[in-house]
Formats: sequence, C-alpha cells, structure tokens
Amino acid sequence: MDARLVLESGEARRLADDLSRLTGEDTETVVVEALRQRLDRETAERDVEARLKKLRRITAEIRKYMAEPKITSDHSWLYDEHGLPR
Repeated sequence: MDARLVLESGEARRLADDLSRLTGEDTETVVVEALRQRLDRETAERDVEARLKKLRRITAEIRKYMAEPKITSDHSWLYDEHGLPR
C-alpha cells in the first residue's frame, strides 16, 4: 500500500526541499526524521511532566505522615535563648 503525505503548504514543501538539498537525503527521509525528532522531544517533555506529577503525589502522601512542625523557615526550636544549639 502506497501511503502519501501531501504538503500543500508552500513553506512546508520549501523547508523540506531545502533540508533535503542541505543534507543530501531525499525529501521523504528528511520529513520522516524531522517528525521523529519532534515526536521524541514532545514525548520526553510529557514524560518529565508525568514524573513530576508522580513525585508530587508521593511527596504529598509522605507529608501527611510527617510530625509537626512541618516544613518551615522557623528553626528557633533548635536553639536556646543565647542562640546555641539545644
């Protein structure tokens, strides 16, 4: 089965032809490689977002079990009235 991709945009065709001339590869190869690279980038970005989302869920779950005081910039409980460690 012969699948076809029609580039109706003059700019798309020009870019594909320019890249083809620059690399010495045929137009189909440069289009496939460009699409593959873009797909890889988009997939990687979404993977990062998915990992961050998972980490945020895990840290939220851990935070539920943390003793008070929770994360704070107030560390006065670590020092006595003279500023020395307790």
